[in-house]
Amino acid sequence: MNTTQTHLRYVEWLNAEEMHKASKEWLSELNFIKDEHLFFEDLVTQFTSQLIALGNFSSSKEIIDAINRSQKQNNTLIEAVRIHENKLQIMVDGIDELEEEKAYIKEHRDLIIAISEFLNEYKSLKTQLFNIIKIIKKEDKSRHLLDRK
Repeated sequence: MNTTQTHLRYVEWLNAEEMHKASKEWLSELNFIKDEHLFFEDLVTQFTSQLIALGNFSSSKEIIDAINRSQKQNNTLIEAVRIHENKLQIMVDGIDELEEEKAYIKEHRDLIIAISEFLNEYKSLKTQLFNIIKIIKKEDKSRHLLDRK
């Protein structure tokens, strides 16, 4: 918890260029995740019959729902970062608008937290999905080995 607080204090010292760079990195990562969501949809579609055959349909449905929620949250974050990027002008216009600049820094801090939480949840989702696919592939392989005998 202290690490987060220290990091949040650090945000106050970031200049406009550093915040711009962070926003660009967030957009890049979130857009990559958007592409991965499409891959996950294809993966789930490809293995739908095996997911149902596993007899664990409810957990498979939960994963699908989690992917959909993750997509929506990702799209929301992409839009929030884009809006945040467009407001960067407040920091670089040379006019001292202390309240607006404070609000921008607070928004940046809030985005740091939101994106960090999203990335942690996304990593967990990805791990769960790949574990399910790994189980399916192992069962498929053992079934083929049994069919050969």
